[in-house]
Amino acid sequence: MAENSELVLEAVSFVVMPQEQYTHHRSTMPSSEGPQVYKVGIYGWRKRCLYFFVLLLMILILVNLAMTIWILKVMNFTIDGMGNLRITEEGLKLEGVSEFLQPLYAKEIQSRPGNALYFKSARNVTVNILNDQTKVLTQLITGPKAIEAYGKKFEVKTVSGKLLFSADNNEVVVGAERLRVLGAEGTVFPKSIETPNVRADPFKELRLESPTRSLVMEAPKGVEINAEAGNMEATCRTELRLESKDGEIKLDAAKIKLPRLPHGSYTPTGTRQKVFEICVCANGRLFLSQAGTGSTCQINTSVCL
Repeated sequence: MAENSELVLEAVSFVVMPQEQYTHHRSTMPSSEGPQVYKVGIYGWRKRCLYFFVLLLMILILVNLAMTIWILKVMNFTIDGMGNLRITEEGLKLEGVSEFLQPLYAKEIQSRPGNALYFKSARNVTVNILNDQTKVLTQLITGPKAIEAYGKKFEVKTVSGKLLFSADNNEVVVGAERLRVLGAEGTVFPKSIETPNVRADPFKELRLESPTRSLVMEAPKGVEINAEAGNMEATCRTELRLESKDGEIKLDAAKIKLPRLPHGSYTPTGTRQKVFEICVCANGRLFLSQAGTGSTCQINTSVCL
C-alpha cells in the first residue's frame, strides 16, 4: 500500500513539472529526425501559369505601345495638331485635300494667301443661309446638271460696288454699260423689251427677226434706224407697211428704185419707149405705165382691180 502511494506521488509530480524543465528535457532528449523546414510561396503548375500570364501581359503592353507609336506616326500627331489639321490662335488650319463626311459648321472659311479655295463633291455642293429659327433664307446648289440659287434677290456687283446684274420677282436689271449676246441664234424675248439703243459689234450685222409673229418697234419721240457704213434691209413675206398717222413718210436718197412694180397694158403707137410713169391707184397700189404724150395712168386702171 505504501509503495502504491509513492508511485502515485511520483506520477503527479511528473505531470506538474514546470515548463522550463519540460523544454530542457525535450532539448536534451536525443532525436533521430532532422530539423523540419516549412516552404512559403507558389510552386509547381501554379508558378508556371503565373509566369505565363506575366509574359503575356508584357507582350500585350509592348504591342499596344508599338501600335500607339505607329498611329501617332501615321496620323502625324504633333503639339500643334494632327495631320493636315493645325490649331492656331485664329482657329483651325487645314493643309492639302480634306474630306468632310458630315455637315461642316464654320463662321469663316478662307484659303491661304495667294492660293485658290476649291470645293469638290461627287454629287453637289449646297450652301445654306439660316436664320435664328434654323429656317433656310438663301440656298445655293451646284449640281452636275445646273446651278440653282434660291433667295428673295440675286445681285452681282463689281469690286467697287457697282451693280452689274440684279434679279427679283418684279424685274431683272442689267447695270453694265453694254450687254453682249454671243449666241449663234441670237436672243429670244418672249415679251417686250425696253432699251435706248440696240446695235451690233463693229463689222457685224444686226438682225431683228420674228419668225412666226410680228415685230413692233415703238417710241414716243421716234424710231431711228441708221446704217452708217453699210446697207439696211427690211424683208417680209407678205406686206411691208410704212404708216405715219399725223406726219409724212420721207424717202431721201439720190436714187430710189422700185424694180418689181407691175406694168400697165397700154402700148402706144410708134416706137416702144423705156420711159415709164408711176401711177397710184385709189387703194394705194403703185404701178408703172409707159409714158406717152399725155398721162397713161387712166388707160391702165385694170391693174388697180
